[in-house]
Amino acid sequence: MHTTDRTLELDCSKLTPTLFQRLVAGLAPLVSLFRGFRNRMEVNGLHDLNDSQLRDIGLTRADLTSAFLASTFFEDPSEHLTRSARNRWRLQLFRPHED
Repeated sequence: MHTTDRTLELDCSKLTPTLFQRLVAGLAPLVSLFRGFRNRMEVNGLHDLNDSQLRDIGLTRADLTSAFLASTFFEDPSEHLTRSARNRWRLQLFRPHED
């Protein structure tokens, strides 16, 4: 019985990105900056809501202030607000309901 070793050589070298892929990769930081600016404007608009409306979405005025203080101009403050709302929601799960 003879065994034959067969190997298949594949050319797995790195493919060069297309022009479109390079354009998308080059514009990604600009898109991210624009998204952060847009979210900052939306978070700023939350100041127009009253305290009851903020409480309905799981936020407080202090959360809005700390989101702006915790983030630089180029950072997205909405991430901080999302964490604050989620943490408050988790705390509510473990509190007994007062009827």
